Amino acid sequence: MKKVLVATDKPFAKVAVDGIRQIIEKAGYELLLLEKYTEHSDFVKAVEQVDAVIIRSDIADREVIEAGKNLKIIVRAGAGYDNIDLAAATEHKIVAMNTPGQNSNAVAELAIGMMIYMARNAYNGSSGTELRDKSLGIHAYGNVGKYVAGIAKGFGMKLYAYDPYVDASAMEKDGVKPLASVEELYSKCQYISLHIPANAQTKKSIGFELLSSMPKGATLVNTARKEVIDEEGLLKVFEARPDFKYLSDIEPDCKADVSEKFAGRYFFTPKKMGAQTSEANVNAGLAAARQIVDFLENGITTFQVNK
Repeated sequence: MKKVLVATDKPFAKVAVDGIRQIIEKAGYELLLLEKYTEHSDFVKAVEQVDAVIIRSDIADREVIEAGKNLKIIVRAGAGYDNIDLAAATEHKIVAMNTPGQNSNAVAELAIGMMIYMARNAYNGSSGTELRDKSLGIHAYGNVGKYVAGIAKGFGMKLYAYDPYVDASAMEKDGVKPLASVEELYSKCQYISLHIPANAQTKKSIGFELLSSMPKGATLVNTARKEVIDEEGLLKVFEARPDFKYLSDIEPDCKADVSEKFAGRYFFTPKKMGAQTSEANVNAGLAAARQIVDFLENGITTFQVNK
C-alpha cells in the first residue's frame, strides 16, 4: 500500500485534513500525519517509508529527500516552492510540485487590505488618502496579480503591470495596461504590488534605484518573499524619501532598524500569512492530494517545478 505523509509544522484545518484523507484513502493509499513537530529530525524520520509528501512552509531539504528511500513526489500546498531543494529532488528522481492558484485570492485580499490600512494611517484617527485614481503597478501578472487587479479595479485604481512571461493581450483583457520594463512600472506607479518568485535572478532585485524612482506617496506591498528585497537599498529609500512606505506579510531582516527609525511608515504581519484563510487552507491541501493521486496513478506532472 502506498503511503502519503502530510508534514505540517503549521497544520491544515481539520476540514482540510479530512478532505485530504478522503482523497488519499479513496485511491487505496494510507495517510500519515506529522503535525506541530518541533525538530527537523522528526520530519526526516517520518519520510523514510513514504511514497509522497505534502508540505506547507516546511523545509524539504536534501536531508529529507535523501531519507525518503521510496519517495516519488513532494507537493508544496501553495504557490511558492523555495522551501524544496529542487536540485536534490531532481538528482533523486523525485517530482516536486506546487499548487498554483489555490491561495491566490487570499493573498490578493491581504495585499489590498494592507494598502487600505496604510492609506488610512493605520486607522489612527488622522486624515488619510484614498485608493481611487491612484496608480497601481502589479509586478508579475500571475494568479495573484490577476486577483489583485480585479479587486483594485473595483476601487477605481489605474492599473499597470509588468511581466515578460505573460502576453500583453491577457493583461489588456483584464483592463490592465502592460508596460515594457520594470523601470517604467516603478517610475509610473504610486503603489506597487510585488508577486515575483525568489530565485537567482530576482533575489535582492528590488532596491534603491527602483524604489526611489516611484512617484510621491510611494507604497511598496510585498506578499512575495523577503529575499527579493535589497534591504540595504530599502533602508536607504526610507531615509531619502519621507513619503515612502513599505508593507509586507513577512518581516524583513532589517525590521529593528525600520521600527526604530520609521514609525508609521511600515506594516509587517507577525508571520507570513498571505494564504492564511480557511478557504485557501482547504483548497491548497485538497489540490495537493489530488495531484499526488494523479501522478502516482497516471503519471500526470502538470504542476511539476523541477526537471
